[in-house]
Amino acid sequence: MRKCATLWLLLLAVLTSGVLAQGIPPHPDQLTFKPLKYDPPKAKDFRHTLKNGAVVYIAEDRELPLINISIIIRTGSYLDPEGKEGLAAMVGSLLRDGGTQSLTPDSLDERLDFLAASVSTSIGGTQGSATLNVLTQNLDDGLALFVDILKHPRFDEERMRLYKERTLQRMKRRNDHTASIERREWNRLMYGEDFFINRLPTKKSIESITREDLIEFHRKYFYPANFIFAVSGDFKKKDMLKKLEKAFANWPNRGTKIPPVPRPKREPEPGIYMVHKDVNQGRISIGHWAIERGNPDEFALRVMNDILGGGGFTSRIMSRVRSDEGLAYSAGSRFGIGVYYPGVFRAYFQSKTPTCAYATSIVLEEINRIRTEKVSEEELQTSINSFIETFPQNFGTAARTVRTFAQDEYTGRDPDYWQNYRDNFRKVTADDVLRVAKKYLHPEKLVILGVGNVDDMLKGYDKHPVKFTDFGLGEVKRLPLRDPLTLEPIAEEK
Repeated sequence: MRKCATLWLLLLAVLTSGVLAQGIPPHPDQLTFKPLKYDPPKAKDFRHTLKNGAVVYIAEDRELPLINISIIIRTGSYLDPEGKEGLAAMVGSLLRDGGTQSLTPDSLDERLDFLAASVSTSIGGTQGSATLNVLTQNLDDGLALFVDILKHPRFDEERMRLYKERTLQRMKRRNDHTASIERREWNRLMYGEDFFINRLPTKKSIESITREDLIEFHRKYFYPANFIFAVSGDFKKKDMLKKLEKAFANWPNRGTKIPPVPRPKREPEPGIYMVHKDVNQGRISIGHWAIERGNPDEFALRVMNDILGGGGFTSRIMSRVRSDEGLAYSAGSRFGIGVYYPGVFRAYFQSKTPTCAYATSIVLEEINRIRTEKVSEEELQTSINSFIETFPQNFGTAARTVRTFAQDEYTGRDPDYWQNYRDNFRKVTADDVLRVAKKYLHPEKLVILGVGNVDDMLKGYDKHPVKFTDFGLGEVKRLPLRDPLTLEPIAEEK
């Protein structure tokens, strides 16, 4: 033991002397580095088109004997027929869990387990997805199963019954947590009751869905020309493209035009809204519409929001609400950049119900401050550097690279977006941040939503006697809690 300790001390002395000889400063803050040189990949170098019209982004990665095939499908719950809300999500789940025409669900599970392969499928609001992860040696069998799942789903009646039961059980818990209530009512305030993201499944709509509905939805939207592939792993590109060409051949394209994602019909109505839930902490959301992709001020707005509340512990809202005042564990903001319709600017926190009004006043102060005062050079550079220095993570692996480009293809992003990304951030100045804050943050248009014990939130905090009615947005409007199964308003108990 003594000999080992002596050897370690000698080694430490050698290393220390080497470090000092190289002039390492005494504190990490004094370290300097050469500028990082990194050229992002270009989408066109990974893009191919199969004969059936499907677009493929593909990249070799020989590090592990694994292959990942992801597919983005042009579909979404926005296509749910009226009265059948929940249909798309059910299709997305039962594609994988409901077996195929040649394999029962249990047989499919066993076959995938034997191959050590994983398949997942789902459908969200504006797109569907399907993913295969398989060992290189089992690619042919795994790919054949993957195609069978996508092309010939069984939609097993028993699995469908189980899916409905589980969905209804989850629905019953919709009001258990204030976070889910806040999310539901916030979306309604932002986009209106009739917007597709607010047409949520109910007990009635789930029970009305039949196996024939699943088959018809699948028939309409699942065909190769409606797919965008992201493929990476242990293969030769030329060989993989041939396998995909063969696997997805003889699958006719429907030729039907997919309806566009709808846009909201109205802007939010400014005001203060509250939903009662008898808990000791309140959740507060503050915001209004933001912008859509392609806005020339996108990068300045991202820096502005990063400084305001998006940058974690370096942001102003987090520093004031949590670090300085100790009013919340989590607080921040997000400035949404919508793809198909305007995103949402939202500042948020969770605090004890009596201190919600005071914490809200602090957030409003910070919104006003960033609209009227220039940010400091230190804040500006910290934010810009964080975007630039984390940029390579978007392409950190072959899988991330092809998935990024496949997603860009699906949403129609500008092909030069990533090439100009860092330069667009470097151009942002303190004047730009002040300009966009004045232009895109509107205190008079704010919606404030509180979820928690309404009486306690309105009562306020003796130490800081701030009231929600002090914010110039009128009287508080109480929103009823909704029945978890029907989403109809529940009369509040007096």
